Parts: sequence; C-alpha cells; structure tokens
Amino acid sequence: MKSVVPEIDSIGELFPYDHSHRWTSDNFGPLWIPAKGVSMPLTPANYALYERAIRVYEGNKLEMKEGTIFLNDKPVTSYTFTMNYYFMMGDNRHDSEDSRFWGFVPEDHVVGQAWLIWMSLDKGVRWNRLFRRIH
Repeated sequence: MKSVVPEIDSIGELFPYDHSHRWTSDNFGPLWIPAKGVSMPLTPANYALYERAIRVYEGNKLEMKEGTIFLNDKPVTSYTFTMNYYFMMGDNRHDSEDSRFWGFVPEDHVVGQAWLIWMSLDKGVRWNRLFRRIH
C-alpha cells in the first residue's frame, strides 16, 4: 500500500520570514495588500508584514523597540502608504517563487503586462483561447 506524505514548507522561508505567521505556500494569509493613500494601524502583530515595504520601498526608517514602533525616530500607531503594491502569483504555482516567498511588489517595480494567452488548460487544452490577445 502506498502512502501520501505532505510536503510542508519550512517556517521562515515564506514571506514574512517570521515564526508567528505559520503559513504554507498552499495555505497563505489572510493578507491585506497595501494601497496608495490608505492608512493602516501598525502593530507588533503586523509589523513583519509591512516593515520591508515601508522601510525599503517607501524609504523610511522603521524599527520596533520593546513593542513600540518608530517611524523616522518618532513613535507611531499607523502608516499611510505612498504607493500601490501587488501580490504576484507565479503561473506554475507549486514550482514558482512569487510573492509568497518575496513579499509585496511596489508599483514602480512592475515592468510589463500580459498581452497574450500562450496556454489555457481546464481538463485539457482550451484550443479556442490559445494565442488570443488579452484586452
């Protein structure tokens, strides 16, 4: 008799690389994706999720000391995003490294867009969709 052994992701290899979010590549989230002009509370519980976007992409100094979050050396309880962000999912879900691994993608990092359906499968090839333009 054969058995099925689940493949479990190692904690810490998926975004946000901490041990409090026990997500897997198949069971990921819930996750709010930052949007330009939207304010959100900053808490120790969500700090790991949004820290990189605020610090690296939006150019702020962000740190947490003894449970208090500091933005540019001032204590804060909320943050307003200056850019839109995207959660990118690979087309080969189980063999793609995508936003589940590297996090949010800021709008100024998106360099292209889909314009053609190369392959379409749903219980077989959907021939009527192949090589059609995406409008």
